[in-house]
Amino acid sequence: MPGNSQRRGAIRGPKKGPSAGSGGQRRKGLEARGATPRATERTKHPAHKAAVRGAKRAATPGARPARSGGSGSTRKAKGSSEIVYGRNSVLEALRADIPVATMYVAGRLESDDRVREALKIATGRGLSILETPRGELDRITDGGVHQGLALQVPAYAYAHPNDLINPEAPGIPLIVALDGITDPRNLGAILRSVAAFGGHGVVVPERRSVGMTAAAWKTSAGAAARIPVAQCSNLTRTLEDFRKAGFFVLGLDMDGDVQLPELQLAKEPLVIVVGSEGKGLSRLVSQTCDQIVSIPMSSAVESLNAGIATGVTLYEVARRRAL
Repeated sequence: MPGNSQRRGAIRGPKKGPSAGSGGQRRKGLEARGATPRATERTKHPAHKAAVRGAKRAATPGARPARSGGSGSTRKAKGSSEIVYGRNSVLEALRADIPVATMYVAGRLESDDRVREALKIATGRGLSILETPRGELDRITDGGVHQGLALQVPAYAYAHPNDLINPEAPGIPLIVALDGITDPRNLGAILRSVAAFGGHGVVVPERRSVGMTAAAWKTSAGAAARIPVAQCSNLTRTLEDFRKAGFFVLGLDMDGDVQLPELQLAKEPLVIVVGSEGKGLSRLVSQTCDQIVSIPMSSAVESLNAGIATGVTLYEVARRRAL
């Protein structure tokens, strides 16, 4: 089994006077105002509002402190709210007790066990339930397959990457990081695989990357309510932090150092990095990986969808860990 010595190299790696004719009035006016107040002291400035929100969070018992700097920061998805739709996604979101502003139910909806349980949970929590024409529900979900149910929820609250380093979590740590993936359906499919094969979380970069949208919630079939998604400002630095915490970082690429059936690191704490279908892993991320792993395929197939490749890899890791 390769040790730390076999890790791949990483890139650590004078004042102007008043204008003529002003009589010094402009300077006197400025002097009368005093020093410019700090941004946090101006009530209409965004920094002041952010400081007020932070103070409220700090005063709330059990609230998680906000993080900043380092390899990642706690962030919310852009926009004030998201729509989660589809019976499985809605039910899993309600079971997970995520915040909900409104529940939309199509008129004359044909009920099943999922609908009945969703309504029971929503009623018990005192949520606002609106009976909505199907045409309006189609508009709210942007034409998605809502199956007569939808939730309006606050923008997704991302975890911090350090939150995924949890020594008390069951099993050997297993995390998936996404490098350049922009399709939310791939994120949803990866969340399903992470949940199915005992993974502990997913990491996505803040920029040029997919985020937790309604489409990702829908594709995850409810797994997004159980698997945390962390957001980082710099994926390379975040992977280095995981390595310092004792993780091995494996990148998936068709030109790998080792084929998946020959993987010897399955029983170690792992971060599996998945690149985009078009470009694969970025250069710096690839150089940060301890190993590059490829999936053997028939010559008739050039590559696998990112979600499928992740599922295959997680299955093999889970199989080896069970031996």
